[in-house]
Amino acid sequence: MVMNKPLVIVTRKLPEIVEARMKELFNVRLNDDDHAFSRTELINAANEADILVSTVTDKIDQEVLSNAQIKMIANYGVGVDHIDLKTARNKMIVVTNTPGVLTDDTADMAMALMLGLSRRMGEGERQLRKSGWKGWAPTGMLGMRLGGKKLGIIGMGRIGQALARRAKAFGISIHYHNRKQIEEEIHNELGATYWSSLDQMIIQMDIISMNCPHTEETHHIMSKRRLGLMQKHALLINAARGDVIDETALIETLEAKAIAGAGLDVFENEPHVNPAFFTLENVVIAPHMGSATNEARAAMGEKVIINVKTYLDGHSAPDRVIAEWI
Repeated sequence: MVMNKPLVIVTRKLPEIVEARMKELFNVRLNDDDHAFSRTELINAANEADILVSTVTDKIDQEVLSNAQIKMIANYGVGVDHIDLKTARNKMIVVTNTPGVLTDDTADMAMALMLGLSRRMGEGERQLRKSGWKGWAPTGMLGMRLGGKKLGIIGMGRIGQALARRAKAFGISIHYHNRKQIEEEIHNELGATYWSSLDQMIIQMDIISMNCPHTEETHHIMSKRRLGLMQKHALLINAARGDVIDETALIETLEAKAIAGAGLDVFENEPHVNPAFFTLENVVIAPHMGSATNEARAAMGEKVIINVKTYLDGHSAPDRVIAEWI
């Protein structure tokens, strides 16, 4: 008797090269029209599939997993804060992600937000589009020079370190807060300063960049109180997860011009974006584009394929989310 091949359900449309490879290797059901799965569709997929290839748009909580038959969640992306890891562990569901392959692209995005915000490029473009520019002026659209400024990175993992290398090339002084100090060789290479006290670091910085994952510990780590510690000329950059910042408090801070501005690629209630951001001149916003390069998205797909194939071959998936994250 021929056994049915395990069913792999993919929740969003992936790059063509990735889907073609999946068709060759697996019994796969794709999402051709790229709609975000409804709650019912997600529950049904978790109950029907052997392996679910998820993305950040899928909230895989206890309700989804309670009666699920899936053996594996192969997440297309690094962040897994949309997955109930404790329930997955209790049900012995393997969870994998795609680390490493989007590091440079996300760091590029954080640097782009920093550059665009410091030189008021969003404001300048809007002024031109509205035909409001009246020509060069000695005091027109004055921004902030990055050279010589202090950058405080919250979360010094792969992306934080990649951002630090880029910022150092602009003559920016590197500072960071992390659960522990980075390796001495990298620390010395970057000429970085480690701050065990996040509050003390924030007070001293010209720019704060959020580069930590979203966990219970980092939820709203940039709180209303900590936003109040930032200098009035300081900038806040977030290309990590929207939930690491208290968004309501940030809007109040920006409206009061208590800080100079914010550059945001992520938001707390995606895909909803608080309309207040659309009216603020001192923000640069982007629609979660950090890993949006052809190279990164294809590499993410290859990671998913390797994880799924390795698991189906009876081996331990290389990018399994480790237990200490839970």
